[in-house]
This record gives sequence, structure tokens and C-alpha cells, in this order.
Amino acid sequence: MGRQKRVSEICTAFEDEARAGGHRMVAGVDEVGRGALAGPVVAAAVILDPDASLPEGLDDSKKLTAAQRERIAGELKETALCYGVGLIPPEEIDSTNILIATRRAMCSALGELKPCADFLLIDALQLREVELPQRAIIRGDSISASIAAASVIAKTFRDALMRDYDRVYPQYGFAAHVGYGTRAHLEALRTHGACPIHRRSFRGVLPTPADE
Repeated sequence: MGRQKRVSEICTAFEDEARAGGHRMVAGVDEVGRGALAGPVVAAAVILDPDASLPEGLDDSKKLTAAQRERIAGELKETALCYGVGLIPPEEIDSTNILIATRRAMCSALGELKPCADFLLIDALQLREVELPQRAIIRGDSISASIAAASVIAKTFRDALMRDYDRVYPQYGFAAHVGYGTRAHLEALRTHGACPIHRRSFRGVLPTPADE
């Protein structure tokens, strides 16, 4: 028996409900890179055009191949009413914490939207820093079209950034693991130590006394 084809649960029900309540600029917000050991945390905000077709295969970015993400991101940039990207660098993550940094990245992404949003759909977070009506949706990137779109925009942006870093610090293999704690990345850290884009507050980046 062959593998069953994955069926996307993405829909616009949450967006439609917000628009039925009188909102016109409904933004989906999501982030990528919270669990990485290196690189920034990146958030995106996307306001979809309700009259435009969704890109074929739109889904949570983690469920898509790199080629699918790049195609969908390109289509979203053409059809969305607007989108914005925000990032918080490793040194700011280390000086605060990853949750605060994530929220700041989301606020930064929202600040890039023109026109501005009047309602937010956010993947699993309430963004108290923004005085807009909003809804936190658990697994939002798997069920809300706007949040899924934000996840794809954020993921493709961050992956491209990590490929650039790979050219600067080729010994870590950032192009392959984009900063996450793979076996190869941890081995590179043991061999070369941390570089300027590593999050030094994250476990596994700096050696422990037992490692020395």
C-alpha cells in the first residue's frame, strides 16, 4: 500500500470570521528560529488578499520542502496585500530571553505592514505589546492561511540569511541545519567553539565544566 497523500487543514475560516466582525486588514503572524542555537529569531506578518487564490499547497512551513516553500513565498509576495519581516539578533536574545525576543520580532514585522493591520491571528501567542484585537491559535500555522503564509515568509527569509552566514562561517554548516542543534552542528561547536552569531545563553553552545 502506498503512502497516503498528506491533506492540508489550511483554511480561511479565522480570517472570514474576523472580517465578518468588521475587520478588513487581518494579519497572520508567526516566527521561526526560536529553538536554534545560532542566528536571529525571525517573525513575519502577512495580510492576504481575500480576493486572491491561495498558493497551491500552502501549509505550515515545517511540512513543506525547501522548493515548495520558495515557490509559495514567491507567490505570496505577489498576491498578498502586504507583508513584513522582523528579526532580533542573537546578542539581544542573550540579553533578554527567547520569548521576549520573539515578541519583539513580531512587533517589528507588524510595524512593516502598509496598510496596517486591524486584527491579528497569531500562532499560539498573545501579543500584549500591540493594542489591536487579536486571537492566539494553537497550531495556527497548520490551520490558518494567514499564519501559514507568515510561517513560509519567515522561514524562507531566515533560511536565506543562514545561507549567507554559511559563507562567512563555513566551518559550522549553517546552510544545512540553519542554526539548529544537529549532531553535526554540536560537533562543530566542540571543535571550533562559538562564533559571533551563536546564542551563548543557549545550552550546548558554550562548553560546560564537564566538557572542558
